[in-house]
Amino acid sequence: METKWTIEEVIRSRRTIKRFKKDQVTLELIKELLDIAVWAPNHKMREPWRFIAFLDEGKKHLAEILKNEKEKGKFSRLMNQEKFERLLSIPAFVVVVMQVDPRPNIFEEDFAAVSACIQNFQLVAWERGIGMLWNTDQTIYSPTFHAQIGVKSGEKVVGIMQIGYPDMIPKAQQRTSIEEKLTVITNPIQLGED
Repeated sequence: METKWTIEEVIRSRRTIKRFKKDQVTLELIKELLDIAVWAPNHKMREPWRFIAFLDEGKKHLAEILKNEKEKGKFSRLMNQEKFERLLSIPAFVVVVMQVDPRPNIFEEDFAAVSACIQNFQLVAWERGIGMLWNTDQTIYSPTFHAQIGVKSGEKVVGIMQIGYPDMIPKAQQRTSIEEKLTVITNPIQLGED
């Protein structure tokens, strides 16, 4: 009999995965996971997200673009063949894109909503045995990267999600006690104290 994980168990057990099995993740499954992920809270139902999935030959195209991006610019680094092959071995990629609103408060709300959507995506995938790495390196800011993958003017890449079945699950890293991160106000006079 299959046991269902609690939300707490999914949250506490999820890990960033850097090594994946060769098993493919189907487009149908990615769509199913995203269809759940978009139930993230988003102010006024703006749904500021968009997704670009790279599978099959599309993965090779993305890997070549990522390789070229790493090798150009101010902080260029050559990508050796081993790293390139590792990129090619990742079963699927989903680039998460956000519509950028020029108003700072709307931008912040939308960025938070897209981030919540990504976390939903990771959690529902983890529940089904699929791991992810949320990549936010300097590539996501490159105009040439945007142009080559179809990111439009007025859009921002929030992350490149590497997706697959985990080959190795890292151990949990300890979190700081909430006692060190929580301030409790029981009297407004406390706000003026140091």
